[in-house]
Amino acid sequence: MLSLNKFINKLVKGKNDTKGRGPQAPVIVPRSEHTISRKQISQNALNVLYTLKDAGYEAYLVGGCVRDLLLGHEPKDFDVATNALPEQVHSLFRRSRLIGRRFKLVHVRFGRDVIEVATFRAPPEASNHVDEQGRIMQDNVYGTLEQDAWRRDFTINALYYNIRDFSIVDYTGGIDDLNAGLIRLIGDVETRYREDPVRMLRAIRFVGKLGLKLDKQTEEGIFKWAALLADIPPARLFDETLKLYLTGNAAVTHELLCHYGLFDEMYPQTAALLHEEKDGYPRTLLMKALENTDRRIDDDRPVTPAFLFAALLWEPVRQRAQLLMENGMPEIPATQRASSEVIMDQVQRVAVPKRFSLVTKDIWNMQPRLMKRQGKRAFRALLHPKFRAAYDFLVLRHEAGEPLSEIVDWWTRFQEVSANEQEKMVAGLSGNGKTTSKPRRRRRRRKPATKKAERDD
Repeated sequence: MLSLNKFINKLVKGKNDTKGRGPQAPVIVPRSEHTISRKQISQNALNVLYTLKDAGYEAYLVGGCVRDLLLGHEPKDFDVATNALPEQVHSLFRRSRLIGRRFKLVHVRFGRDVIEVATFRAPPEASNHVDEQGRIMQDNVYGTLEQDAWRRDFTINALYYNIRDFSIVDYTGGIDDLNAGLIRLIGDVETRYREDPVRMLRAIRFVGKLGLKLDKQTEEGIFKWAALLADIPPARLFDETLKLYLTGNAAVTHELLCHYGLFDEMYPQTAALLHEEKDGYPRTLLMKALENTDRRIDDDRPVTPAFLFAALLWEPVRQRAQLLMENGMPEIPATQRASSEVIMDQVQRVAVPKRFSLVTKDIWNMQPRLMKRQGKRAFRALLHPKFRAAYDFLVLRHEAGEPLSEIVDWWTRFQEVSANEQEKMVAGLSGNGKTTSKPRRRRRRRKPATKKAERDD
């Protein structure tokens, strides 16, 4: 089995050097020549397609679902493209709603399932539709199927499944690129990355998820324009982080992000320390966390973004807390202050919501507390709502190379034994059956004034 580094080298070498393609007549792949069956398509998506068709509109499955079906993967969701305007789509479905400003879409609901319907779009018409950096700011210019295909990001995402005859329509060469195992931007690389720099992250995600390779020009553009991510709103980069790291391919995807310089733009505090690491500890801890995340997703077990961010940002917290302690601050306050400062700096790039950042800080702030087990401290820690996450993070630190075997073994056993055994474990910490904490001194009660004293007054 290839190591991660060998896998990355395999992905980034041997790119084909073909030029971008211009407009051309579409390739129509009839039902007899492709593998997509309606049995593989969500019934809810079929309902939307047939409703649009019966109303006289064009209706296609488009994007990642078509790509994944052709590659033999199960699509995560199904998107529909049509020539019907958003308001017309909305009028056809009772349980639907219009969303979006930059992209006006219709979400059609079937219980918890949502089918996204988009109207064919054309390239931006006016100069005020893009900003000075080239980013698209307004994209509600409606067009034809061909225009819609050419304005999409990658050729393998510009494939359309036609519900009228079950054929696949390909304007951009996506079928050829799928067969060649290539991810290629449609159109001029610089223009497309400037229109939306997040396309660089999407390219990396597809490489990690699908095992395809980047076209040479698509790849070179990432090295050149990675810094454009600095212009992306932090909230959007948070959403992209979840897609990159919580879809079952986090370990490989992270190595790709680092290789292409994109991780530096999103997590500069951690990236700077990874570049200067000497003992390999920060990278080891992070990779173990990501590999564990991938295993949990493969096993259909829950994962929390809070633990992911705890691993991504632990090294900046650890080093900042160490510096504060060297300047005389006690360990627990130093960790608390470092946690707040690191999160405050990070949200300038990736806006971690408080519902996650607060849990992340709890995980960090529990680490020094888990070292202090005497008296009632161990019992208080065990009752903390985030104890289990903090304990799992302690185990992760041990697995990454920190000398924590004794403390990890103690906490592991402490959770398994009875209350009486827990009392004995705490009492045995001092080695003589007594706790090392000092007994509290009882305050002496003041005697009430005597009647004689009252008379003297």
